[in-house]
Amino acid sequence: MRRIVGKDKKGRSVLINVPSYDEIYVNNQFGLLTAYDIAISSNGSGSADASAAASGTQKAIFGYGWNGSSTYYSITNLVSNTGIVATDTTGVGTTRYGVAAAGYGTDKAIFGYGFTNSFSDSTIINLVSNTGVVATDTSGPMFGNRRQIAAAGYGTDKAIFSYGGSSGGAVYLTNLVSNTGVVGANTTGVGTSRQSLAAAGYGTDKAIFGFGVDFSFNNLATTNLISNTGIVASNQAALTGTVRRELAAASYGNDKVIFGYGRDASGYYSTTNLVSNTGVVATNTTGVGTARAGLAAAGYGGDKAIFGYGENGTVRSMTNLVSNTGVVATDTTGVGTARYALAAAGYSLS
Repeated sequence: MRRIVGKDKKGRSVLINVPSYDEIYVNNQFGLLTAYDIAISSNGSGSADASAAASGTQKAIFGYGWNGSSTYYSITNLVSNTGIVATDTTGVGTTRYGVAAAGYGTDKAIFGYGFTNSFSDSTIINLVSNTGVVATDTSGPMFGNRRQIAAAGYGTDKAIFSYGGSSGGAVYLTNLVSNTGVVGANTTGVGTSRQSLAAAGYGTDKAIFGFGVDFSFNNLATTNLISNTGIVASNQAALTGTVRRELAAASYGNDKVIFGYGRDASGYYSTTNLVSNTGVVATNTTGVGTARAGLAAAGYGGDKAIFGYGENGTVRSMTNLVSNTGVVATDTTGVGTARYALAAAGYSLS
């Protein structure tokens, strides 16, 4: 058995025992478990439907970005549990680009940092409820202003922001986010300082940051693993995949990650790299869909992912769905305002 965080009927966080194998004994025969109710007890009693919690967040949200010229955005686009992108939702918070986003608290999301329309790096934070409603600005820790940062969930209900860029170049600060959405103090990072990287959760409670561009403008394939307590490991020795920046990453298949798309000095890519549930990055997979950079990605539908938006000389709004086995689908016609340097995250267990 393993334990996951779920909710009882009163909305309280509880621990739920879940079988460790895909097959369990049900009704006197072995069969796949697709949905079930579990009686729980944690300083009280009640019941909870654990199917959503076991399979991950169901919906996603894309937010913020810019058009590559003079227009900065705070608009968002919600994604259904079947991967359908909704039209623009009027923006909340400061318009900006180069933001990062991640899930926290099992069913909510957080957008953070970015370069604002007043031409400055920020520590602005916007929390997202489990219904996809974005809250007004709050301020993160002082002196951590940066953009082109990455973020991921870890430890089942927390998040981490790390790396990024500022007017002084690439940095490697880290900020942990509690399960109530409180952003912690700046911590000196580990590994190569870089920006325009991507990150996502793997192995159910850990995370991986990868790729990007360093202080000297070298494109990288460097990756760093994050433990389930938020500790950043040093650079992984193995460098796998095409060096590139401005790519995106998302979790899929419940415990794996996909890095995809991006660019380097020679052009744009649609290449992807799958990451196992132990954090091992696979070699390149031939790209599907329009090569582009500055896009965002998030998990949806419990075990699938979506890449969306970006630019390749033209600002784009198309999306590409990813199956629960990591197969990327061809382009879906875009919905909403075309933009790039945005962020995305999963939210909601229903």
